[in-house]
Amino acid sequence: MESRRAATPTRGSSAPETADLLEKYGCGPIKFTGSGDALYERHLMFDSVVDPAEVGPRERYEAIARSVRDILSQRWHRTERTYDRENPKRVYYLSMEFLIGRSLGNNILNLRLDPVARRFVDEKDIDALATLEEEPDAGLGNGGLGRLAACFLDSMATMQLPAMGYGLRYEYGIFKQTIKDGWQNEQPDNWLRRPDPWEVTRPRDMVEIKLGCSFEVQGGNLRAVVDRPSSLLGLPFDRPVVGYGGETVNTLRLWAAAAPDFFDFQAFSAGEFVSALAERLAAESVTRVLYPDDSTSMGQGLRFVQEYFLVACSLADLVRRFRRNNPEWSALPDKVAIQLNDTHPSLAVPELMRILLDEANLGWDEAWDLTRRTLAYTNHTLLPEALEKWPLRWFELLLPRHLEIIREIERRLREDVRARYPGDGERVERVSVFEEGAEHKVRMANLAIIGSHSTNGVAAIHSRLLRTATVKDLAEMFPERFNNKTNGVTPRRWLLMANPALARRITEAIGDGWVTDLTDLALLKPLAEDRGFRNAVRSAKREAKSRFADWLKATSGIVVDPDSVFDSQVKRIHEYKRQLLNGLRVVALYNRLRENPGLEMTPRTFFFAGKAAPAYHLAKLIIKFLNNLAGTIDRDPAVRERLKVVFLPEYCVSLAERLIPASDVSNQISTAGYEASGTSNMKFMMNAALTIGTRDGATIEMAEAAGEENFFLFGLTAEQVANSRSWYNPHWHYDNEPETRAVLDLIFSGHFTRYEPGILEPLRETLLTHGDHYMHLADLTSYLHADQKLLGLYADPEGWARTAILNIASSGKFSSDRTIAEYAAEIWDARPCPVA
Repeated sequence: MESRRAATPTRGSSAPETADLLEKYGCGPIKFTGSGDALYERHLMFDSVVDPAEVGPRERYEAIARSVRDILSQRWHRTERTYDRENPKRVYYLSMEFLIGRSLGNNILNLRLDPVARRFVDEKDIDALATLEEEPDAGLGNGGLGRLAACFLDSMATMQLPAMGYGLRYEYGIFKQTIKDGWQNEQPDNWLRRPDPWEVTRPRDMVEIKLGCSFEVQGGNLRAVVDRPSSLLGLPFDRPVVGYGGETVNTLRLWAAAAPDFFDFQAFSAGEFVSALAERLAAESVTRVLYPDDSTSMGQGLRFVQEYFLVACSLADLVRRFRRNNPEWSALPDKVAIQLNDTHPSLAVPELMRILLDEANLGWDEAWDLTRRTLAYTNHTLLPEALEKWPLRWFELLLPRHLEIIREIERRLREDVRARYPGDGERVERVSVFEEGAEHKVRMANLAIIGSHSTNGVAAIHSRLLRTATVKDLAEMFPERFNNKTNGVTPRRWLLMANPALARRITEAIGDGWVTDLTDLALLKPLAEDRGFRNAVRSAKREAKSRFADWLKATSGIVVDPDSVFDSQVKRIHEYKRQLLNGLRVVALYNRLRENPGLEMTPRTFFFAGKAAPAYHLAKLIIKFLNNLAGTIDRDPAVRERLKVVFLPEYCVSLAERLIPASDVSNQISTAGYEASGTSNMKFMMNAALTIGTRDGATIEMAEAAGEENFFLFGLTAEQVANSRSWYNPHWHYDNEPETRAVLDLIFSGHFTRYEPGILEPLRETLLTHGDHYMHLADLTSYLHADQKLLGLYADPEGWARTAILNIASSGKFSSDRTIAEYAAEIWDARPCPVA
């Protein structure tokens, strides 16, 4: 309990005075003068070497960003110096993704420089919004996994925990999504085309990573060369992670891959220009893109190398830091906590064992004890295909020593299982690290569970299903290791910054303590009955909707009516997330209006956004269907003023920051039992959107907190989905539900694809021929009934506002501060280390 209390962030307070800010951020040998030309003007002139009167918005952005970095730099340095001096237990968070979004506005907010920034832009006559738009979203993540990691870093810094994030510095991110003729197109996301003012290169901390093979160019392709070991260099780039209030500035360290030798000079001199650069091309390809196309063996192999590169660089770095102050290896679990964010960094198990066995020269038992007590694993999925399994031959080729270690882990595991469950050979195979088959593979999730002291799920239902179904045998063997840590989001970015109008109304009503203690939002519950506060919340929502509509028109030419219901579903495109089910709902509503033009229906605008993996053809077809649906409705004069569908391309943090505050309705409609947690659901909730959704992920806990009467829940439960799997027949719904049949008949009649006959045939096969695995048709009628209830409440503005306020007031549990406090107290045993 003491550590839980210690990990609680300090409460918000009124805006600090300029003199206090100068003292806080001038805490090093360099004092800030406060003179008008000390930072911004100097950066304009000396960085860009241009007359300040002639600069464009990009140069202004870079100068402001570098000025802000100057302000936080001494606090950043003091943070690291404090950790070195105090030698606390440090937390290292390893993740393949950190979806951090833009940094300028967030850093100004967390440094509490916003009053100073407002005066500055007024005095300099700077267009603040245009300047912020010059910063690209960092291409370091794609979905909820990466955004969660970014929220966690924000919370750890705010709570003054000695922590550090480790990831990869992807040169091109995942991809830039454009829509052409309704189809998703992927373009390189060259987010580092211009200098990034936030990152600091640390060449002195570069590490060398050894591989069991090398690479050469053959037929235009890179090919592995067996029995010729090679090396990669990991070059670290550091980014500041500013805690709210600016007391602590932690670090996100991102690794870029490089080759030890720039190129083969002899081959180059002989005219073999491409071959001469083979090693460099192979090395730099490791951190070229996030999630290479895994539909090919080469793409999968690159992903495998990426994961090892992240693990090897990060462990070498943190061990080096540990050894500076701790001569005894036995202190490792007391000074280091390593959290593996999903299965991607699971190679940390054999890599840490390799370090302890081969470099520290420890015996197996001691090395295994230290490894297990240092590592902890977060599982983020129940989907079998997402529980990574890597071919054994890749270990043989690239990491032969790690394979030896894994084989020994497996041998000892089998002995343990046979001793505890004699005669149960099937159990031995189920818990095994190795999977037999046409191609032998290593089960990375099993390896992570066996090699760590904690395995947590990210919502109550997810953790329960993980224990009772996905890894049931391992949970029975190690029940003490399994626990739940329901996800959360940072209220600083997702409410205070993203929704200033609503944040201002909340602060006026209950003070600003909620910024660092979101449970304070419970103080709003009585105000649900206050007409004045209901009006204030409605006014804030209308302001956000108008602002979004204006932005959308200015940037895309798309016109939406802010007086319509803004109904949003924004997340990665996947069958289990069921954007297709949402599309079926829209077709049903469209059909009702076609059949009865006089039908009374509140005007609706349906927003979709999200990316499909390049090789996920059905997901890309769903995007095509949604865009064709949008076009058909826009061309139909009988319905286009009452229904509108908009697919927003290039979904990212910055787009979410605009759309979520503007949304009236949040769709969280995954097939029950498939969504681990979700975090967009929490962001919508605290921004006064009402949820229509299934009983899945954290939505269950959100409904419990607010009361199910304040949610619009529908559909099968996880148990019903599992129990009906053997006999479920989608044709029953087609044959017995007239509206379901009418929806499918209209879609597959070609109504939405008149000039592209047959392109939606794979959707028909998915829904009918192949059994509708994600049970869209089973839930469609229930979805429509919930939708009708939702519209009934929307017709009562006072009732809608009352329910929205109760949702905001009940969202306090879903702060990432609460989640991190639980990790710190129950998994890491980490305590704050105030910077002094």
